[in-house]
Amino acid sequence: MLFNSVTYLLFLAAIAAGYWAIPSPYRRWLVLAASLVFYGFWRVEFVFLIAFSAYVDYYFSLRIYDEQRPRKRKFWLLSSLTINLGLLAYFKYTYFLLDNVSALGNALGQDWAYSPGTIILPLGISFYTFLSISYTLDVYRRLFDPIRNFGVYLTYVMFWPHMIAGPILRAHELIPQIVTAPRFKLDNVTDGMKKILTGLFLKVALADQLAPWVDEAFKASPASLGGLDVWTMAFAFGLQIYFDFAGYSLIAIGSALLLGVHFPENFNWPYLATSPRDFWKRWHITLSAWIRDYLYLPLCGARYRDSSEGGIDVETHGRRASFWHLTIALLVTWFIMGLWHGAGWKFALWGIWHAAIILAYRASSGLLPELPARMKIMIGWALTLPIVMLGWIPFRAESLQASLALLGRVIDISSYRGLAFRENFYLLVFIMTCGMLVAGLMARMKIPLLTRDWFRQVGEVLAMSVMIFAVFIFLRPVSQFIYFQF
Repeated sequence: MLFNSVTYLLFLAAIAAGYWAIPSPYRRWLVLAASLVFYGFWRVEFVFLIAFSAYVDYYFSLRIYDEQRPRKRKFWLLSSLTINLGLLAYFKYTYFLLDNVSALGNALGQDWAYSPGTIILPLGISFYTFLSISYTLDVYRRLFDPIRNFGVYLTYVMFWPHMIAGPILRAHELIPQIVTAPRFKLDNVTDGMKKILTGLFLKVALADQLAPWVDEAFKASPASLGGLDVWTMAFAFGLQIYFDFAGYSLIAIGSALLLGVHFPENFNWPYLATSPRDFWKRWHITLSAWIRDYLYLPLCGARYRDSSEGGIDVETHGRRASFWHLTIALLVTWFIMGLWHGAGWKFALWGIWHAAIILAYRASSGLLPELPARMKIMIGWALTLPIVMLGWIPFRAESLQASLALLGRVIDISSYRGLAFRENFYLLVFIMTCGMLVAGLMARMKIPLLTRDWFRQVGEVLAMSVMIFAVFIFLRPVSQFIYFQF
């Protein structure tokens, strides 16, 4: 069941109506049943896999919390992590690992090829694995008491608005909202519907309209493209994945809000970022915060945090670590972050790309002369946007070799002499980029006229009317969300 389908909208309307109609003690069971149905629309058999994984974490977390001996607590923790990461490795990385073993064997003149048969990747396995890991680690850290009702814990893991592709919430942020039935508020319903409409508009009217152009562009041979073509492809896919994933997140946040459940924002105009650090405090904020608390800060030997907000913060807090310690921690974090997104070396390159630009930002921060604040912001944005956009090339390219070939065209000055695509493609990307930047600036700048109630109300009505019309025209479940493959 896709968010961008009439089926989902009817499903959501029925569940939201039933949720507020039944007595509060039964609402969380309706949510669990709805989540099972939602996931079962894809493949029913994998519901049992999720339930098994959830029960492992539920049981081991109780053992961790009740155990007082440090070595036994660590044993139960490692057992839980091993099962979770083992399932993730099997379903997501088996082909990748076997392909690399086979390639190594070929290089050594050996036949190490092996076929494991057909392995179907469970929808959203990376995301709900992160949910389970964070819960177990938080119990191990004694941040809260474990849940002693398996139904409640399973509802947390399978809560359909966030289980497939986030936002990634911590247990202490979501479970109390599920257990303690919220009061009905009309503002939540109206705000939720606005977010759902905006998310659908971003997905079906923007992302899906860019998708055919992007697909066609990345099928072209890198040797036939020029530097400007590659830049256009990078910006095109950067816009597509932003509209696609920000749209998904808004639908997820809006869906939860219809049930009185509040999710944190997952995107905050990331392409207005003025530094690599700023970008990762704005893009996929809840994932960035997860990586910060459960990977980067622990690797740095720094104090972890306890919030799904804030994104990755490259500054550490706690004991002082050496330059090389911080650098290695950053490289390891982003290498893992890249492979988490996909089982391929091109994703590892994407991760290392972001590690490199963060390191470059760190190294250059103290070298730049003092500049007026406004000029510093403009220069930071003018450098950050193209570098971040260019980083999408390995994320979208067909292979690592294609990624390197495309990036090579960017630095080949002689390749900028011609254009390989239809002029409409360059124009569409230019207009969408300018439109997105203008919308972001208008949302952030405090222009007196824009802050007046009557102006905002008129503007909102016009915007909603345009989005309703566009969604009505383009709403077709022809394309799943990009992050569903992760």
